Amino acid sequence: MTRPRSHIAPPDTPGAFHCVQRCVRRAFLCGIDRYTGQSFEHRKAWVETRIHLVAECFAVAIDAYAVMSNHLHLVLRIDPHEATTWHDEEVAARWVRLFPPREDNDHAIESKRQRLLADSDRIRILRQRLGSLSWFMRCLVEPIARRANREDGCKGRFWEGRYKCQALCDDRAILAAMAYVDLNPIRAGMTDRLDRSAHTSVAKRIVEARSNPLMLTSRLKPAAGRLRPAVDLTTTDYLQLLDWTGRQLAPGKRGHIPMHAPAILATIDHDPKRWTTRVAAFDSGWHRAVGSAQDLIGLAEQMGQRWLKGIRLALKLA
Repeated sequence: MTRPRSHIAPPDTPGAFHCVQRCVRRAFLCGIDRYTGQSFEHRKAWVETRIHLVAECFAVAIDAYAVMSNHLHLVLRIDPHEATTWHDEEVAARWVRLFPPREDNDHAIESKRQRLLADSDRIRILRQRLGSLSWFMRCLVEPIARRANREDGCKGRFWEGRYKCQALCDDRAILAAMAYVDLNPIRAGMTDRLDRSAHTSVAKRIVEARSNPLMLTSRLKPAAGRLRPAVDLTTTDYLQLLDWTGRQLAPGKRGHIPMHAPAILATIDHDPKRWTTRVAAFDSGWHRAVGSAQDLIGLAEQMGQRWLKGIRLALKLA
């Protein structure tokens, strides 16, 4: 049964989520449409660029993302309280970056910003929107839909009306969701190497680490956005964990890192098999939320339900 998203992502409340937005009408974000032979590979750049822009404007951090052929994965954390600390000028500037005037010049941009600043009620509304998960997803996907429709010469929906949203109840759930999302292209057979997973957060991290090796030993930062890091491990630890997890979920892949579990896994999940089960369960084991059995039971009570899909799995993984 469909339930209001506010049960999973209460407004004005910080939280972490795994969001999936799918296309409709057999539309493609990227890749080649096997029915028409037309390539939509260039749309990957549209989506990735928009992800970074929206993340810089909202009170959000994107911990992982993957642009697939006809859907988009995001692991994000949003903090509405962060937006309350911004000055009115910053709120206006962020909104104008998201929605610049048609006359794309400095005078038009400054004029729109000043009009917003002159309307305190409007600034209050925009501040609230910049801390809203629903508005984040809307500002991310709507411009892509309009641009794709112009390119396709048609009107109507490009995305499904509702995006899938899973609450991530603890740091381990966030890390498992990140691994699931970053490994999506490999599991889909699009590539067999992390550094070739184009338009994913892991590919971006690898490129940045190659240009700045000091990043490998520093704490893992969000792939986009300015909130504090979600998990306490280094970029090297994360890449090793990801490489090892990918080989367990897709055996037979070659690589340079040994097959034994990386040391960081001992602090995350003492049983390696339990960790891979936790990651793979994003396909069908988890539903509205991911976390400990206690977290899921508590969320079920808040939603007025007697149970929530995933509780039995969480008990198994405890």
